Formats: sequence, C-alpha cells, structure tokens
Amino acid sequence: MSRIGKKPIDIPQGVKVEVKQDLVKVKGPKGELTYNFPEGIKISVADEKITVGRGSDSQSHRALHGLARSLVSNMVSGVSQGYTRVLEITGIGYRSQVKGGKLAFTLGYSHPIEFQLPEGIKAVVDEKQTTITLSGMDKQLLGQVAANVRELRPPDAYKGKGVRFSGQRIKLKAGKTGKK
Repeated sequence: MSRIGKKPIDIPQGVKVEVKQDLVKVKGPKGELTYNFPEGIKISVADEKITVGRGSDSQSHRALHGLARSLVSNMVSGVSQGYTRVLEITGIGYRSQVKGGKLAFTLGYSHPIEFQLPEGIKAVVDEKQTTITLSGMDKQLLGQVAANVRELRPPDAYKGKGVRFSGQRIKLKAGKTGKK
C-alpha cells in the first residue's frame, strides 16, 4: 500500500467536496477546482475526511494511488489557503511592473517583454520592481507560470543576472583569466 496514498485528507472549515463517478469537485473560499481521476482509483468522503483507494494491486494502479491523493490534497489546501511563488530579478536595469493582467519586463533585451497572466493567477511586484510574488489556488498552474516567467531570462552562469526562484542558488563559473 502506498504510504502517501493511504493517508486521509482532512477537510478544513468552509471547504465542500463532491465526488461523482470519476470527477472530484472541491469548492472553498478561494474558488473551485475539479479533477478527473483515472479508472481504478476510488475516492470517498466521510466524517470530514477524504480517503483515496485503488481497485487492484496492478502496477498502474499503485503508481496512480499516491499521485491522486497528492493532487486532491493540493486542491483542498489550494481552495482554502492558496499558494504563492516568489521570483527575484537580478541585474542592473532589470525590472518588472504589473499592468492590468500582464507583467511587463525590462530584461536587457532591445524591447520590453509583456507576459499575459492566465486566469486565476495574480502578481504583485515590490516597490524596487525586482521581486515578483505570484499567487493562486491551482498549484500546478502556478508552478508552470513561475517556470515560464523564469524562462524569459534564466540566470546567467557567469554573473548570475536574470530571473530566479526565491532562494535558488546559482553556482557561478569562473570566466576567462588574463595572460601570464
């Protein structure tokens, strides 16, 4: 039995969970998320707890058991608390701004870059315009958006300039040395 898959998920106050055939709907103060779980996985709600089981011990069902439980757990915590990702911009002249539903970047290219934020993701930029805080209730979508923003200018291997995740450490290369 999967260690993660067999752990029950507690349902916090204000969150409602519906299970219909192969669909789970989780509704909370932040919004609503749905998940189509695969065949062979059984999800049930009882006594303010969600339990995830599997139909058989086949390799595919064992592989999906823990995954399905983690995805449902992320949905429950997402609609109740939400998730945040913080990105840092390093480099002289590199900055960003929020303009409506878009992020506008100046990242050393010949033109400014506008990044359209998907529905459900909000961005806040600090007053120095070098720290971006992305927030949303869908953990997968939030992580993908953060990765797409980072890809606009990944950190440079020599000077460390670019967009990086908060707390990410970049190992810098030495560069060229002078003649002897």
